[in-house]
Amino acid sequence: MNIQVFTFNALQENTYLLWDETKACIIIDAGCYDKEEQMELTSFIESNQLKPKLLLNTHSHIDHVLGNYFLKSKYNIPLKIYKGDESTLMAVKTYAPMYGMPLYQEQLPDGYIAAGESICEGNIVLEILFVPGHAPGHIAFYHKASNSCIVGDVLFAGSVGRADLPGGNMGQLITSIKEVLYPLGDDTIIFPGHGPKTIIGREKNFNPFLRD
Repeated sequence: MNIQVFTFNALQENTYLLWDETKACIIIDAGCYDKEEQMELTSFIESNQLKPKLLLNTHSHIDHVLGNYFLKSKYNIPLKIYKGDESTLMAVKTYAPMYGMPLYQEQLPDGYIAAGESICEGNIVLEILFVPGHAPGHIAFYHKASNSCIVGDVLFAGSVGRADLPGGNMGQLITSIKEVLYPLGDDTIIFPGHGPKTIIGREKNFNPFLRD
């Protein structure tokens, strides 16, 4: 599996593009907001002859969903989220102007995915992990073959996701990290929603938010 990261919008959110030798492509957390960012993403897709098949969200805060409408419209691909985060997604249109993003266009999901299920596109298989705490319906996508996990805003290099937004809970967030992510193994590569990638072992040993 190939992974390409793009950092988009004023909140410096990481958008992930996954593909394999079949060129089947999955887009996770589409944060592209303006035309320049949209062009950056679509130019990469076209220059690498990728075939977008699916839009996914780890969670539905504004910085992670800004590009959903554009990409669904351009490629006619379904958007799927965890059902428990639908209210988070539907709230975005009410506060987008206050975040200085009046061009936001709402895109509701075409379907839902659940913890314990797997998503398959081409030869890519992603396991869905339920990791609430930052958002009530937050999920992560684990790719066993490469021992890597796209975790959204749950765990960062040297930090963890904030829990003071609606539906957030710090105790629940720490539990998600320790009981769901830790068992993946110390060598598991973590691709977060903001900032650089890391590994679980490094965060377990050095992240100040995770010390007992």
